[in-house]
Amino acid sequence: MIGTGGIAIGAMGFSAKSYGSIIGANDRINLAVIGVRNQGTVHINNYCGLKDSHNVRIKTICDTDEALWGPAVKIIREKTGVTPLTEWDMHKVFDDKEIDAVSIVVPNHWHALATIWALQAGKHVYVEKPCSHNIWEGRKMVEAARKYDKIVQCGLNNRSSKNIREAIQFLHDGGIGEVFMARALCFKARDSYGYAKDSLPPATFHYDRWLGPAPYRPYNEKRSHYVWHWYWDTGNGDCGNTGPHQLDLARWGMSKNEHPVSVYATGGIYGLKQVPSEADNKPYKVYGDVMAYGDGKTTQETPNTLTVAYKYADDKMLEFEVRGRYTNHEGSDGKEVGNLFYGTEGWLEITGDTWRAFRQRETTPFAGSKNNGHREGNHWANFIEALRSGKREDLNGEINEGFYSTCLPHLANISYRLGRELHFMNDYEKFVNDPEADTLLKRVYRYPYIVPENV
Repeated sequence: MIGTGGIAIGAMGFSAKSYGSIIGANDRINLAVIGVRNQGTVHINNYCGLKDSHNVRIKTICDTDEALWGPAVKIIREKTGVTPLTEWDMHKVFDDKEIDAVSIVVPNHWHALATIWALQAGKHVYVEKPCSHNIWEGRKMVEAARKYDKIVQCGLNNRSSKNIREAIQFLHDGGIGEVFMARALCFKARDSYGYAKDSLPPATFHYDRWLGPAPYRPYNEKRSHYVWHWYWDTGNGDCGNTGPHQLDLARWGMSKNEHPVSVYATGGIYGLKQVPSEADNKPYKVYGDVMAYGDGKTTQETPNTLTVAYKYADDKMLEFEVRGRYTNHEGSDGKEVGNLFYGTEGWLEITGDTWRAFRQRETTPFAGSKNNGHREGNHWANFIEALRSGKREDLNGEINEGFYSTCLPHLANISYRLGRELHFMNDYEKFVNDPEADTLLKRVYRYPYIVPENV
């Protein structure tokens, strides 16, 4: 079938349904999504929803596990009529001159290097939170974004919510007086994700590439897809998983465009067994195809319970708490994941897409969101709109904002791992007279997957 411009519609995977998008193709933005498992499908669905309104096309999907390609291709074909190309090697994506921008939805230990490689190849980038696996490489991402003058959005998608933006503006305008403390909550009762013996990776899984910058270790099913979050080589625990969203809102609401000067974190792994138990034989699905095992044996390394206190140079405080087992909730209506702000004239809470403000000791809110928590605003649309304007100021989650917010969970994890309070120097992004802590600002990269000093 030939279109009006002489284009063979079937040749590039286009159906008659999708041909209309070819009109104005010079203005079309071609995308690649790198990492197409659970969160990757969120990116895919959002971009598919922007096909007509924002003239975008997912040209390529990329994942080191070829078994994940089929479901992702199916979503795109059914929603847009286009059959995307498939790759396991992100270098081939970066070499494609037609691709304008990439979404990086890979494990945390790959975020920085993949972003820098993409920028060096001339691509714009949407990178998931946390933007980096450690503080040093996060700074390198900001440097690369500036050097190559590209648009880089961090996946702190609350920043594109109309209600959340309204709440933050209310705080900045003095709605509860001067904000002196914020509290970020990550109360998510997570069961054990189990354990397994080392084995050979599936034939579809390019495991060495998946490991990338992380130290080599034999394949283990319970350290790979999704469960990588709970091991230091690849993840940052719930502090660096769900935590970045709430820590970002806390920092934003307090107008802190700087690092804290001190941090203390304490916690551990509680409520899960360290030896085999009957629960190990009763798995159930909790997220996509992720299996959990009640209070069964776990080999996870990151804490499931964590309490953190940050202080800023002006003595204002930020508190953060992870509760990974059973717990009460906080706030006026009992929130599990959200934020509380405390000011000289009252307090404000954010949960989901809803906010309420309370004056002094009053128990009835005097201000709040008007649309009952229905989310307005799309972070992916904001990214595309910034690509078209060419102005990084149009981004709601520009990489510099993402970097400062990502540093908060990293600082907490370093304090937790060392078991003591730490003092941090903003100007140098190093700890005060603490070479041991400084070693955790960066990692030893596995050749050839090295984040360069000079990006």
